[in-house]
Amino acid sequence: IGSGDLFASLPELVVKFNLENKVIIKGRMPYAEMMQYTMNSDVGLSLDKDTNVNYRFSLPNKLFDYIQAGIPVLGSHLTEVARIILDNQIGLTFDDHKPAVIAECMNRMKPGTDAYRQWKANTVAAANELCWENEQKKLIQIYKKALDK
Repeated sequence: IGSGDLFASLPELVVKFNLENKVIIKGRMPYAEMMQYTMNSDVGLSLDKDTNVNYRFSLPNKLFDYIQAGIPVLGSHLTEVARIILDNQIGLTFDDHKPAVIAECMNRMKPGTDAYRQWKANTVAAANELCWENEQKKLIQIYKKALDK
């Protein structure tokens, strides 16, 4: 779901690898509709590559969408993405973007395993901690301090 540099090539890859019965490609859509798909997924993917400082330290919105949806995450071992995934024990990270490495990680994240159940359970605590309601309080305090000066 979404868009990006490689989005236009995805349908061709699905056909090339005979994945028509396993992969659904959807363009951008309203948030509530997107979250319906997200909540029905088994694993959330954050596969950005460390190509520049922006990616290295970024925190994609989708990471928090996955957490709020209660699904484990497989993410690139980028500084902040890895910190969120590993500190909260909500999934796996990987350093090598080779398809075999990503596939091996995906196989380790199959629903029904003890590890999967634990990651999924851990998303509940992470969702309670990593939410706008908590960040809003911090932001209000910052504004109040700035106004008091």
